[in-house]
Amino acid sequence: MDQLSSNYLENVTWFNETLGVGRSCDIVSRDYMIGGRRARIWVIDGFGMDGTLERMGAFWLRLEPEQVENLTEMQDFADRFITFGETNVSFQTGEIVTAVLLGKTLLLMEGLAGGALMDAKEYPARGVGEPPDGKVLRGSHDGFVEAAVPNMALLRRRIRDPHLTMEGHQVGSRSHTDAVLCYLDDKVDRELLSELREKLARVDVNSLSMAQESLAEAIRPKQWYNPFPKVRYTERPDAAAASILEGNIVVLVDNSPSVMILPTTFFDFTQEANEFYFPPLIGSYLRILRIIVFLISLFITPAWYLMVSEEGRLPDALNFLASPEPASLGLLWQLLVVEFLIDVLKLASLNTPDSLSNSFSMLGALILGDFAVQAGWLGPEVLVYMAFVSVAGFAQPSYEMGYAFKLLRVVLLLLTAAFDVWGFVLGSLGILVLLATTKPLVGKGYLYPLLPFNGRALWRLIAREPISRDNT
Repeated sequence: MDQLSSNYLENVTWFNETLGVGRSCDIVSRDYMIGGRRARIWVIDGFGMDGTLERMGAFWLRLEPEQVENLTEMQDFADRFITFGETNVSFQTGEIVTAVLLGKTLLLMEGLAGGALMDAKEYPARGVGEPPDGKVLRGSHDGFVEAAVPNMALLRRRIRDPHLTMEGHQVGSRSHTDAVLCYLDDKVDRELLSELREKLARVDVNSLSMAQESLAEAIRPKQWYNPFPKVRYTERPDAAAASILEGNIVVLVDNSPSVMILPTTFFDFTQEANEFYFPPLIGSYLRILRIIVFLISLFITPAWYLMVSEEGRLPDALNFLASPEPASLGLLWQLLVVEFLIDVLKLASLNTPDSLSNSFSMLGALILGDFAVQAGWLGPEVLVYMAFVSVAGFAQPSYEMGYAFKLLRVVLLLLTAAFDVWGFVLGSLGILVLLATTKPLVGKGYLYPLLPFNGRALWRLIAREPISRDNT
């Protein structure tokens, strides 16, 4: 059945079967007598606002027959007797079923054409506490949650501008997940916005089970071999609001506290919220320091291996670098083993209960530190370099970019071990080529504002400029 029938009992039977009344324990259905007419509501337990529905039901039960006897359209009933603000009337059964599964309450009434959909829902959600991966010393300590509506409210609170547009979409043929494009309609790049709309319209998936990651994978270019992240994520409303004010598009996906900021370039990953809560000079120092440390982390172990693999490559002043202590494993294998063991420790720490986290930290430090050196498996120099690499990885606010650099560092190390100086040079050139050929989700290019060149925009990404009318 595509449209509601004129037969009330037929409609009730169809919705009972389709929504699973009696089959699913969380589908709540209730009969009323409203002004002498039969009526029925459907709502999902856990989504409906009990207090609001109870007040509306009590009001309907007090209606007299003469108050509704001349009504033939549900829209007339809604205009007179449904006090809840977010209410609409629909005749399409598919639209109605999707709306109920999204949390709305459906009301059907005998003798009235159409079904009333009341958005009296309240999704289960945690508080808007500060996200764990975006903490700041100063500034706001609120964060996005898993529901799209509170997230939109957090942005509205910061941008009280009528040009702020929240454009709703539904993605997933089964999940019908809400995706919201947030932008300033007088500042956004219209071409970029149209491109993003087309990509969302072409998404052909059953569901977005992993929320924003599923959506990003559904619309990203097919470059499986390229580890560089194509999307910048944030759980901070202030960072998202600043991006919107600069003309970017923020994509909210229901069921996820992370929002996507588009377009995304490589240089966007050099920024962090803490820089903007310090004066410009200190913020610029922190940003430049992060860039330098992160670039060093990419080349430090391949370069060190290249220097110590053959005698006489270092000047006398740096000879202390060329004499790693002997160990049971070769130098290349030591570096690779520690690279992978660090990732194993990270994975294990994610699954370690909080009550055991201190014991796990001490055990990991003993095994990778003192015990490994005393047993002769690893040299202390290897642990020092890999400790620096690990710390540098945590200094990068994007986990995706950190792992991209990790994979490239391992590949560069293997090329250096296989082909010596030529392997290091060719591997470094390959990384530059990979960067230059990376396709962004949307936008001018992954290396913008370097390619195509925009000096002003590049300077703003390298140095933290003071807040001004055009710089948020």
